[in-house]
Amino acid sequence: MMSIFDVKGVDVVLNGNKVLEGITVKLEDPSFLAIMGPNGSGKTTFIRLLLGIVHPSKGKVEVLGYDVGENPLEVRKVVGYVPQKERVNFEIPLSVEEVVGMGLLSRKAIPRFPSKSDKERIESVLKVVGMYEKRKVPFVNLSGGQQQRVLIARAVAQEPKILLLDEPFNGVDAHNQAQILDFLKTIKSNGVAIIVVTHDINPLAELTDYVMLLNKTVIAFGTPEEALNYKRLCQIYGPSVQVITGKPCPTVITGDTHA
Repeated sequence: MMSIFDVKGVDVVLNGNKVLEGITVKLEDPSFLAIMGPNGSGKTTFIRLLLGIVHPSKGKVEVLGYDVGENPLEVRKVVGYVPQKERVNFEIPLSVEEVVGMGLLSRKAIPRFPSKSDKERIESVLKVVGMYEKRKVPFVNLSGGQQQRVLIARAVAQEPKILLLDEPFNGVDAHNQAQILDFLKTIKSNGVAIIVVTHDINPLAELTDYVMLLNKTVIAFGTPEEALNYKRLCQIYGPSVQVITGKPCPTVITGDTHA
């Protein structure tokens, strides 16, 4: 089976600073991977590396068998990406359904108009995330959690094989967080690989298959039981970290409010 990603001996230098070093890690199958680490640990850089937005100064990155450096456009056709919400800025007054349709239209030749199947797909994903009734509402008028649900729907509307989420729960209340988690369970059951950058793994306990602890290099990679132990977490969060053993995933208290 083709691996989801295969990163081999990668260093990344940005603005003269080495932000990732000696990264060698592989995700073998369509599964749910949570990436944890403190502020400035390189988590977002790693996600952008998989997309070909950031280029390695050393090493090689493959996604679904594609060399990202040689075929970045092919990679982006099969990957859905939701950046951190504070990095998304829609100054144009788009409706919810127009925001979801942006991903589909971006792949069409000019002039770009949604087809009947596009409209059906937009309606379908909005229903799944519970935002269909607000499809005509301006995106900017939504709450932070509702916006996040719409942005995830936009990424999923493109039917990706991999979904990348960078801190999807920042500024999201408990109700919207539950809606997002239910949606991710559905996506995962459909065989889509999901990779989430998070500072709090606890809400993801039921979904997480693997955890990567990152602090400019890979500290640990494995199942939650393997990766989330006190010794390894201390390497990146310090001795104040707490780990409470439990199923399906250990509970981790890091004191890190935003990563």
